[in-house]
Amino acid sequence: MATVNIIVGSVYGNAESVAESVQTFLSSEGINAVVFTDASVTDITDPDGLLVITSTTGSGDIPPNLEFTFDELRTAFPLLDGKPFAVAALGDSSYGDSFCGAGRQWQELLTELQGKRIADMLEVDAMETLEPETDVIEWLKGFVNKLA
Repeated sequence: MATVNIIVGSVYGNAESVAESVQTFLSSEGINAVVFTDASVTDITDPDGLLVITSTTGSGDIPPNLEFTFDELRTAFPLLDGKPFAVAALGDSSYGDSFCGAGRQWQELLTELQGKRIADMLEVDAMETLEPETDVIEWLKGFVNKLA
């Protein structure tokens, strides 16, 4: 069974809640999905596929629980050799240019590490949706077979 690691960046728990719903969905599709709120570099390099679900904090910043992991990954720069990945970014469009900034940073880094982006980054706007897990799962249905 293929394994997909779900890397979660969350400040108030919303992205973590979405990740848990996504984990249930992926399991129903026959994919072993593991949620990481305190990921290491190997949690990103070792699985068959990777899904990042992150909120944005401050001025487009990565949430504190993933700052160290992001910096360590950028420093170590382990090539992902075409590992499939996708990024779902949760944000609030009232923040203007910083909207979904953490997701954009993850998308850029995973691309630089030669991961294979299998979907355009999903931007979920808190101003437009009260149930982000519904949007993320619907988005995943379009490419779930490519993730693992």
